[in-house]
Amino acid sequence: MKTMFLNMPLLADVSKIATDDYVGFTFFVGCMAMMAASAFFFLSMNDFDKKWKTSILVSGLITFIAAVHYWYMRDYWAAFEESPTFFRYVDWVLTVPLMCVEFYLILKVAGARKSLMWKLILASVVMLVTGYFGEAVYNTGSGPAVWGLISGIAYFYIVYEIWLGSAKKLATEAGGAVLKAHKLLCWFVLVGWAIYPLGYMAGTPGWYDGLANLGLNMDVIYNIGDAINKIGFGLVVYGAAIAARDKN
Repeated sequence: MKTMFLNMPLLADVSKIATDDYVGFTFFVGCMAMMAASAFFFLSMNDFDKKWKTSILVSGLITFIAAVHYWYMRDYWAAFEESPTFFRYVDWVLTVPLMCVEFYLILKVAGARKSLMWKLILASVVMLVTGYFGEAVYNTGSGPAVWGLISGIAYFYIVYEIWLGSAKKLATEAGGAVLKAHKLLCWFVLVGWAIYPLGYMAGTPGWYDGLANLGLNMDVIYNIGDAINKIGFGLVVYGAAIAARDKN
């Protein structure tokens, strides 16, 4: 029995993490942070009315999905010491559209229509699918640059929509906690999401190859970005829900 316990895959993988394995460390910490955030969001749902409960639920789903994928990515890295690109993009194609849904949910009070939500979701899917093509499928020659450009265009469309487009107008009309939360989420998209293009460029060939020479590791960059953005998104929504509840 003792031998079987010691040979469990989880313990074997953990024992392989070296003190200077920053990728493995950030995978492990990211997994635990996402789990803790999910528990926090799910357990706090009943503290709010129906209008904010759905937003808190989505925040918990985002971090829960990420936690599950980080569990697999951590084990994948421990076994092969290769970037788990496939698992990462599966995670993003589920969680990033949900992050776009958060904009719609907090703007419903100002009359946001579902068309806004679907525009943001579509742009996020285009951004992620083309990013995957450039990083994992057509990752030689000019492929990464071309697909990265298309992905970037989709990203900047999202930035325009939330900073200057209809989403911004709705947030301004709503004012108060909604406007404050919208501004913070916009900054996450503009600054926080900018970490992902850096990781993309560090891991693909092109005129920006110098990034890799600076010692940037795309997995470390992605892991830090995920923790900041996904947990931070949820905390912004949670803060808005608290402010709205206390005001009432």
